[in-house]
Amino acid sequence: MALFFLDFTVPYTPGEKLHLSLVKKFAMEFLDLFIVALMPVLKILLVTAVGLFLATERINLLGADARPYLNNLVFYLFSPSIIFSNLAETITLDSLTNLWFMPVNILLTFIIGSALAWILVKITRAPRHLRSLIIGSCAAGNLGNFLLIIIPALCDDDNSPFGDSSVCSTDGESYVALSMAIGAVYIWSYVYAIMRLSANKATKEIDASGSTIQDSASGEIAYSEICPEALLPSRGSPISQEDTDQAEVPSTKSEGKAKVSLLEKANQHLKNIFGYIDFKKIFAPSTIAAIIGFIVGIISPIRKVLVGDDAPLRAIYNSVSLISDATIPCMTLIIGANLLKGLKTSGVGPLIILGIIAIRFIILPSLGIVIVKAANHFGMVGSDSLYQFTLMLQYSLPPAMNVGTISQLLKTGESECSVIMLWTYAVASLFLTLWSTIFMWIVA
Repeated sequence: MALFFLDFTVPYTPGEKLHLSLVKKFAMEFLDLFIVALMPVLKILLVTAVGLFLATERINLLGADARPYLNNLVFYLFSPSIIFSNLAETITLDSLTNLWFMPVNILLTFIIGSALAWILVKITRAPRHLRSLIIGSCAAGNLGNFLLIIIPALCDDDNSPFGDSSVCSTDGESYVALSMAIGAVYIWSYVYAIMRLSANKATKEIDASGSTIQDSASGEIAYSEICPEALLPSRGSPISQEDTDQAEVPSTKSEGKAKVSLLEKANQHLKNIFGYIDFKKIFAPSTIAAIIGFIVGIISPIRKVLVGDDAPLRAIYNSVSLISDATIPCMTLIIGANLLKGLKTSGVGPLIILGIIAIRFIILPSLGIVIVKAANHFGMVGSDSLYQFTLMLQYSLPPAMNVGTISQLLKTGESECSVIMLWTYAVASLFLTLWSTIFMWIVA
C-alpha cells in the first residue's frame, strides 16, 4: 500500500516516477491474475470441504460404506462419459497433430517426479513399506477434476488473459480431456508398475533381513503371510514372482565368477518393469472411452452421425454428455471424503511430507516452466497461451487419487496414504493459486 502514497510525500525524478508507475502497473496486473486464479481453486476447496463434512460420523452420507459405491460410479460411468464426450466433440485429426507434445509433457512429469521421489527416499531413509507410496505421490498428478474445474473457470472469467471465452472453453475442454485420457494410461502402466516393483522389492528386503511382525496370539508372523498380494503379480501379469526371483539379475560365468554388464542390468530392469505392468488395468473404462472418443473425433463420418445439432444419433451423444455433468462434483466430493481418514491417522514423518510437498509444488512447477518454454523456443509447442498454461499446470497438481487405489491393491502404505493426501491437498489451494498466477503472467 505504501506505493500508492510515495508520490505525495517525496519529490521524485521523472525516471523514478516512471519506475514507480511500472511497479504499480505490474502489482495491479499480478493482483488481477491472482484473483482470476483464486476463483476456481476456491470452488475446489469449498466442494472438497462439503465432501469432508458429509463423510463425518455425525452426517455419514459419504462414510466408509457409501464411498465405494460412489467411487464405482465415477470409475465405471462418470469419468468415461466425460472423457468420451469431450474428446468426441473437440478432438480432430488436425488438433491431435498440434497436441502431440502433451503426452510427452505428461510423461515427463511422471518420470521427473519418480526420479525426485527416489532421491527423497534416499535422503530421508524412508521406511521400506512407504517407498512405493512416496514414488507414486511424487510421480502422478491429479490430471482429472482439478483441470476440469480450473481451465473452464479461467476461460469464463471476465478478466481472463486467454481471449474469447467460447473459443477458450472449446480448446480447454480438448486439452483437459486429452490430459485425463493420457494420465489414466500412464498411471495404470508406468506408476502402477514402479509402485508394484518398489513394494515387492521392499518385501523381499524385509524377508531377506529376517524382519518379522509380532502377533499377540501366534507369536511371529512373516510379513509375506500378512500381505501375500504384495508379493504376487495379479492375474494376467506376463511374469510370475518365481520368474522375477530367478531372473532378478542376469549373470554370465567368467572364470568361475558371475559378472553382469551395465547393459544387461538396464535390460533386466526394463524387463522387470514391463513384467509388472497389468495390461488389464491399463484398459480401464476411462482408457476404452478415450479410444472410442478418439475414433469418433478423428473419423469425420462417424463424428457427423453422433455429434452436432443435425446429427441423426445426437441423442446418444447428448445422453452421455448429460451423464458426464456429474463427474466434477462427484470426484471432488470423494476427494474431500477420503481426506477425513488423514485427520485420524498418522505414521508419516514430517520430513517425508515436506519433501513430497516440495517436489510437487516447488521443484516440478519450476522445471515445468523451463521445459514448456524450451519446447516453445524449439517449435515443439505453438503460441497458444492456453495450451502453454495447461502444459505448465500439469507440473503443479497434487498427487492423483489413484495412488491411494494402487496402495490398497498392493496392501502397502494404505493408512499413510491418507495422511499424505491430506497435507498435499491442504496446501494445494495456496500453491495452485500462486503457480496459476505465475503461469498466466508468463504466457500472457
